[in-house]
Formats: sequence, C-alpha cells, structure tokens
Amino acid sequence: MLASSQVMAVLAVADLDRGREFYGGTLGLREADDGSPGGVVYVCGAGTQLLVYESSLAGTNQATAAAWIVEDLETDVSALRSAGVVFERYDLPGVEHEGDIHRLGGLRGVWFKDPDGNILNLVSRS
Repeated sequence: MLASSQVMAVLAVADLDRGREFYGGTLGLREADDGSPGGVVYVCGAGTQLLVYESSLAGTNQATAAAWIVEDLETDVSALRSAGVVFERYDLPGVEHEGDIHRLGGLRGVWFKDPDGNILNLVSRS
C-alpha cells in the first residue's frame, strides 16, 4: 500500500527561527519553495524531505528522530564539528568507538542533537 510512496521525516522545534538557523545554517539544508504553513520543508538527497515545525513538544522524543545516509562519514563529521555540532556517545552492546564514530558490524554512525534535543544521526556502510 505505501511501499511506493515517498516518506518525509517530521521534527518539532520550540522556535522556528532557531530551527532555521540550525537546519539551514549549521546543517546546510536547503529550504523547499513550497510555502508550508507553520513549518519549513528542507530538501534532502534522492527526493527526500525534512519538515521542521514549531511545537511545545519539541525535543521530547528520546530516540533517533531522523537519520541521513552519507557516503563520507569522516568528512561530514569534520564539517559538522567545525560548525559547532557536539556528538553524543552511546555505550551499547556490540558497539565499538572510533572517536565520535560508533561501529556496529558494517555500519558506522554518529549521533547529535539539535538545539531542542531532537536526536539526529548520520550513518554509513563501511
């Protein structure tokens, strides 16, 4: 039923202007020209999108809210660190650490939070 439909990640932020600074400025995402009421749609790779909207429930999710699949994890981690992003460290069973990068089998990834505490992830297959 939904297998051929596109999916969009949706994140709540407490302040839309601050959200724009982080998602557009710090992460470098480009706003779509769709005039979404009450939020901002960002264009990501392969036709995917991220909707950021204002809500008093921002940051209450304690799990990963959105993930980007990247080709060059080290380069992206370095660029985000230079932009002021601080990475999280999770000590999970079977996970090895290479600095900020977590390795589990053939997957490598990092986690970080937006200004409201939404947990975001970059992941790469090694």
